[in-house]
Amino acid sequence: MSDVNGIAQDQLRSFVDRIERLEEEKKTISDDIKDVYAEAKGNGFDTKVLRKVISLRKQDQNERQEQESILDLYLQALGMAPALSDE
Repeated sequence: MSDVNGIAQDQLRSFVDRIERLEEEKKTISDDIKDVYAEAKGNGFDTKVLRKVISLRKQDQNERQEQESILDLYLQALGMAPALSDE
């Protein structure tokens, strides 16, 4: 960036402009998502559970199964879940 008045300055301005546009788009999308959750809540859905469903759908099946197994193990260790039977 030795050329302050030339190409480097234009390139820097371009990066800043693009980032600012993307940040604005991100805010708009975030607001849209909040609106959808509010609509779901207005229709009687539990948004906390809905967020968990969205989170689970982002994971691949193996990762989700591994987390569920660990959760089950922890719950059993704390006496919060029935022990697995050896039937």
